[in-house]
Amino acid sequence: MNTEEKRIGNYLIEIIQDEHTDCPRGWDNLGKMICFHGRYDLGDKHDYQFYDYNSYDEQRKDIEKKENSCVILPLYFYEHSGITISTSPFGCTYDSRQLGWIVVSKEKVRKEYGVKRINKELIEKVTNILKNEVKTYDQYITGDVYGYRVSKVTECDLGHEHKEEVDSCWGYYGVEECMTEGESVVNYYLTKVPVQEEMNR
Repeated sequence: MNTEEKRIGNYLIEIIQDEHTDCPRGWDNLGKMICFHGRYDLGDKHDYQFYDYNSYDEQRKDIEKKENSCVILPLYFYEHSGITISTSPFGCTYDSRQLGWIVVSKEKVRKEYGVKRINKELIEKVTNILKNEVKTYDQYITGDVYGYRVSKVTECDLGHEHKEEVDSCWGYYGVEECMTEGESVVNYYLTKVPVQEEMNR
């Protein structure tokens, strides 16, 4: 499904939703995403059971202790014709609730940054990383992942336009980033390719 198009000279950039991208929770993430949902398999694998707790506060304290947490953030989800997640609550109390937590242990932070002491600045940095991991995962589950296709457009003797694909790439999170990459490819073909062709003559 084409989301956006842009014509630059005789090149056309088409932004297309990537429906076959890999789940970002399979990447080397800093945080562990502990989710509880009866119908969706979300987040990372874990052994916690939702009904073992009488409240979210009790759940949090147990996870903090078992994970020896450095930073733990709540996860919320909103479900209405699909789902979206965030580290901040959604306004609608009917279709949204807390989903779980994203947590990282002190040991992992020390190992990742090669430090013995975790200061306030590092905690802020780690907090932002966890928020970005949640944002990326939300883009994945909401389908905000794209690929670009760059085609050279020519006109035949009958006046009809024809497209010839010259480049494509997939797995970009957000239309803006994907379009920027597509534009850089077009810039390459508009500047460097003619020079190379001239040198090869």
